This record gives sequence, C-alpha cells and structure tokens, in this order.
Amino acid sequence: MYHIHNLNKISPKGLALWTEDYQTIDNLEQAEAVLVRSANMHDLDLPDNLLAVARAGAGVNNIPLTSCAEKGIVVFNTPGANANSVMELSLCGMLLSCRDVVGGINWVQSIKGSSEIARMVEKGKSQFAGHEIRGKNLGVIGLGAVGGPLANAARGLGMNVYGCDPFISIEAAWHLDSHIVRVNSRDEIYAKCDIISLHTPLLDDTRQMISAEAISKMKDGVIILNFARDLLVDDDAMAQALASGKVARYVTDFPNEKTANMPGCIAIPHLGASTEESEDNCARMAVNQLMNYLENGNIVNSVNYPNCDMGLCRAAGRITLLHRNIPNSLGRFTSAIASENVNIDGLMNKSRGEYAYTMLDLDRHPSAEVVEHLKSIEGVLRVRVIK
Repeated sequence: MYHIHNLNKISPKGLALWTEDYQTIDNLEQAEAVLVRSANMHDLDLPDNLLAVARAGAGVNNIPLTSCAEKGIVVFNTPGANANSVMELSLCGMLLSCRDVVGGINWVQSIKGSSEIARMVEKGKSQFAGHEIRGKNLGVIGLGAVGGPLANAARGLGMNVYGCDPFISIEAAWHLDSHIVRVNSRDEIYAKCDIISLHTPLLDDTRQMISAEAISKMKDGVIILNFARDLLVDDDAMAQALASGKVARYVTDFPNEKTANMPGCIAIPHLGASTEESEDNCARMAVNQLMNYLENGNIVNSVNYPNCDMGLCRAAGRITLLHRNIPNSLGRFTSAIASENVNIDGLMNKSRGEYAYTMLDLDRHPSAEVVEHLKSIEGVLRVRVIK
C-alpha cells in the first residue's frame, strides 16, 4: 500500500485514477508520494520515506529540486497538460491588447449610474478604438506545447507568424503550419513583429531577455505578451518603454508590485492554467506518473532526475538506483550484482547533470545482501526493489 499526501486541492478526476493499492493520508510524515500545485515546499521537512513529488502543473519554483535530488526524491511536473488553456489565454491577451477592451469595460463601470449611459457610450466609445490582428506580424518565441499551437491558431486568424526556437523538437516542428516563418534569432522577431509572445522556460539565456536593449530593436508601438515566466521581462525597462510609447501594451499573467501599478500593462492574475480542463489534465498526468514510478520504477517528466523508462518488468526482479553522476558507477553496480551470482536481464542508465538513474532487471528477486551492498557504494542516494 502506497500512501499519498495532497498539499493542495487536486482535481477529483485525477484522484479517481488511484487504485486500491493507494491511500490518501493527511500526515506528510507517512507519505511515500506527494501531489502539489502551488504550495511552497521549500520550508517543509520532507520525510526520509518520501519517494516522489508530482507537481500538477509545469512550473516547479515552489519545490526544492536540489534538496529533493539529494534525498533521492524524484520530482515530476506535467508539461503540456495545461498547454491549450495557456494558449487560449494568450490569444485572449492578444485581443485585449489590440482592442482597448479593458479600458472600455472600466469606463462603462464608471458611468453605469448615469441615466444617459447609452448616449454617453455612443459619444465616448471612440477613445477605446483599436485595431484588428488580421494581417499583423506575430512573433512567437518558443514553439513548444503552447507557442506552437498559438502560432497555428494565429495563422488561422490571418496573421503573419514568425517563430524562433533553436531547440524545437522534431515532433513540434512537424505540427507547425507550413506558412509559419522560422527565424534564427530573437533579434529578427524584434525587428519584424507588431506583436511578440513569449513561450520559453526561464533559463540563464532567457532571464530578462526583454530588456531595454531588446526593446530598442523593436517596432514603435509593439505589443508584448508574457504568459510564460515573470522574469523573462525586465519590469523597469518595460515601464520606461510603456511610458515613452515604444511599447503600446504589455500583457502579463504574472502580476507583481510593479506590473500591477504599471500604466499600459494588463496584468492578469495568473489564470493561464486556471480552467477545469487544465486542472483535470494536470492531475491525471501527475497521478499516472507517480503510479508508473512507484510500481515500475519508470521516470517520465522528471525535473531533477533523468527520464528513464523500461516499461513493465518481465524479468523476475527489478532494482533501481538514484545516484550521483560519478564515473564507473554502473560498473560498480553490475559487479556488486554479479558477485551474488545474479544475472542482469536488462539495464538502463541515464544521467542529468550531477545526478543519474539506473534500472536493472534481474533473473531473480534481489537478496537483502545485494541491496545492502548497492546502498554502500559511493554516490548512491536511494535503492529501491521494485520486484
């Protein structure tokens, strides 16, 4: 029986996937796995028996990834499960920024008590006039699970679409509309596009990539959409660009003390993944990933250990090792097993930065002596007997 602790409210459609081998408990100390959405885990004292954490969403800033890795706790996220929800809100943000819908709505609320409201609307509506998106140049930076479908949708709306993604997967590329123009650098996007939408992870290369220098390369009156990560944009540079008119509108899904008070900024309260469908999809994916890991030892969509999947175990035994990425670790593991006259029917070894994962299928159930031997090897963080 595996014990699961929910740190946040999780969609019932995901929780319904648990089999009779799983029990949801209130006590974190007794849990082998945790489901989380937005709860801050950095200050939690995670128990030694905790094997895995699954974030029902893409971002994992609320989870201490390194300390989890050091304790042999695999952290999963659910990339793509909320992609359509974010894509649709990005389209909404594009329309809100091109047509001053928010300003118009707020103005109507300010005059709603007047008996002359109908006349005032006809007289004053011109101050909220905007422009259509059809025929405009849209630049999409990041053509993954959100950016790719957004680019396709924009093409369907009659936009000219330019995409930049040096790390695009073959699968993602196959799904792009053939009329989307691939460019080699963000500078090309800056120079050509009327609207720029950001859909990249937060990396050293992308942190504050929308800087004063980047903005200076853009068209006057450009619109910038950020439904990816708060820190992709330099807020101080954006405030100056909005004040000068260089940027006509900035739409962000990540309000903070600066953007919430920034004239020209439409700050949406982090609604990108806040749909019933998105929460259901994320919960289902998170639960399936946890069950696959707990029952089979397979790692799919981890953010602190390498992905490693050997499917269902057909051999008599399976053992897995979370360990540091030290040279000759695999040789030490196989020697330890061979010394006990156990044959290896199949193995997989993957690394990710400082950490690695090894899966071994054996011709018989491993003995307690083999397990203890493996635990004693330098760099080993956790050994699990799956079968």
